Amino acid sequence: MTDVILEVQGLVKSFGGLTATDKVDLQVYENEVNAIIGPNGAGKTTLVSQLTGELAPDAGRVIFAGKDITTLPPHKRSHLGIARSFQITSVFLEMSILENAALAVQAHTGHSFQFLTPASADRSLTQPAMEILERVGLADRAHLPASTVSHGEHRQLEIAMALASNPKMLFLDEPMAGMGPEESARMTEFLQSLKNSVTILLIEHDMDAVFALADRITVLVYGKVIAVGAPEDIRANPEVRQAYLGEGEES
Repeated sequence: MTDVILEVQGLVKSFGGLTATDKVDLQVYENEVNAIIGPNGAGKTTLVSQLTGELAPDAGRVIFAGKDITTLPPHKRSHLGIARSFQITSVFLEMSILENAALAVQAHTGHSFQFLTPASADRSLTQPAMEILERVGLADRAHLPASTVSHGEHRQLEIAMALASNPKMLFLDEPMAGMGPEESARMTEFLQSLKNSVTILLIEHDMDAVFALADRITVLVYGKVIAVGAPEDIRANPEVRQAYLGEGEES
């Protein structure tokens, strides 16, 4: 991991009197998993929303793959290779797993949306969609309605839909949210399989998953970065333990 794919310089975002991100500096290297952790209200989701273009920063710069993207809207960032999954799943429950993936392929390739002709009937969409489902371990569930599969499989499908754009970098906002221990373990194993094929910026409250997946961890407290390091260094950092790790669950 020698090449920086994402660099954040002095990022500031305030809401009234609350500073959600306070001069945040961050570097993410190609093909690493960089996890962002911090207590409730630390500014994690606000930070990621600025990196993906949903929120405009008040100050600072965001540089992706050598380009200043600070003012770019989300769709232009997507074209550069940024994809995001959200805390709440956004799959179409009435459609099959394959149809959901095919729609994601359709959106990325610029096909017009013709809902009278299902995406699942277009082989130019279904073939790459099936390849993505195989990659995430859902190929055998492809023809099931999304409403019938587990919450964990919904999350896998959502990540598959993000991968349809063949991103250089994937932003994952609490992929284990709402999962029990077994589903979390399966999701951790799945995300392990993506390592070294795509750069991942991970926000996650499941600390077992964070320490299992992350190459480096960035700790936010009240909008400020207080520590960056390898998992073993973060686990042993007294300031981090006092601010977060000893306090219990994050949200």
